[in-house]
Amino acid sequence: LKQPQKSGAIFTFGKSKFADNVPSRFWLKNDRPLRISCGDEHTALITENGKLFMFGSNNWGQLGLGTKATVNKPTCVKALKSEKVKLAACGRNHTIIYTTQGNVYAAGGNNEGQLGLGNSEERNYFELVDFFRKHGPIKMLAAGSNTSAALTDGGTLYVWGDNSEGQIGLGKESNALSPQELSVGKSVSWISCGYYHSALVTMDGALYTFGEKDSGKLGLHTNKLANHRVPQLVEGITGKVLQVACGGGHTVALTEDKLYTFGLGQFGQLGHGTFVFEAWLPRDVEYFRKGLVRHVECGENHTAVITDSGLLYTFGDGRHGKLGLGEENFTNQFKPTLCFRFLKHHVESVTCGGCHMLVLAKPRAKGSEEVTLEEEDVTEDIWEKPYSELMSDTTSSAILTTMNRSLSARVRRRERVVSMVSLVLSLQTHVMSMDPADNTLTLSPVQKVRCCATMCFWFAAHGSSMVHELLY
Repeated sequence: LKQPQKSGAIFTFGKSKFADNVPSRFWLKNDRPLRISCGDEHTALITENGKLFMFGSNNWGQLGLGTKATVNKPTCVKALKSEKVKLAACGRNHTIIYTTQGNVYAAGGNNEGQLGLGNSEERNYFELVDFFRKHGPIKMLAAGSNTSAALTDGGTLYVWGDNSEGQIGLGKESNALSPQELSVGKSVSWISCGYYHSALVTMDGALYTFGEKDSGKLGLHTNKLANHRVPQLVEGITGKVLQVACGGGHTVALTEDKLYTFGLGQFGQLGHGTFVFEAWLPRDVEYFRKGLVRHVECGENHTAVITDSGLLYTFGDGRHGKLGLGEENFTNQFKPTLCFRFLKHHVESVTCGGCHMLVLAKPRAKGSEEVTLEEEDVTEDIWEKPYSELMSDTTSSAILTTMNRSLSARVRRRERVVSMVSLVLSLQTHVMSMDPADNTLTLSPVQKVRCCATMCFWFAAHGSSMVHELLY
């Protein structure tokens, strides 16, 4: 699986069955990755030529390869070679796809009717869902734990599968073995299925949620929770909602100017900067109040955000390294944290599973506008790097340089402080005493101000503990 990087690469993080806990990347020979989707422990990849590649857990046949054997590398589904795959959605143990010929196929577990085939028998191959021969075309697919949804170009929403918690919104407890229309009286523009709850956005920007009502994941006031089995309008969000993403127990809604989160937050998946066990009503994430977000995705307990400039931020459960913050950083993140490894890449899409995350990114074109980081991006991650690394040609390459893993934590702490003292003193010398005619260090007035701000920022954050770090 190899191709020049200019076509874009797939980066994997976390427990993906492809490379457990070890970040990796791959390319596709003579093709370009176009869309990716993660289930609980399996992944679907669609290429520009319409080919479908599957890998990961396969205990229910969710890879559609005709067996139940786990597949550790992306494998093309040759049974679909006569059609071009356009969309894919992965649930906990099932997969649904849509082709350019207008056909919907499903494979995997089917105990709750999530394949939409009119029965509850599992399939280890992709079988045609007859219903959609007369209902389409489809512009979006979604899959929850044991649920599925398809949204047509005209804004009609169809749902099927497990309805034990009202997660397909039909107002009853019985499952739907075949697709059923779910209506809120107006056209739908977006659909997302979490583990046991779902959310939709209408064409006029209204957000509706339904399903399991625990922990605030529906974002509803108490008086609305009794009707959680049918879509309920979420209040308290300013502006029109553009997208929504549902995780295991939390929900993220995107408007033109803000990002709202609600539900479970014990791992930091709400992104509010501090421990929040659960939030019952929508609250905007302070970091993203500038309207810079292009796309959002949720895993079981983590969240990923792509900005307009192609940067990737993650927060929440850091186990298995699924946040993409480095091989040694498996800690939970309670605020949006920049994935520095992608500073030289433009992130095109991201998808989150139960314990893993996949990113589709391509190198930024030479001569393209450089990415400007906000002050909030200057986190502890930067200060982990020695002075010699930070003073290399580009900040991005310095940040991405791996620190010597052989050093003990105590030695690294001492090196960090000494390195930063040296860096600050060096910057102070260059910036404050620079002669305008001296070309040994070329800094614009704006860069000089940023250097001064950096010195102030670091001393404010670390000055009080600097002597203690050096001595102990």
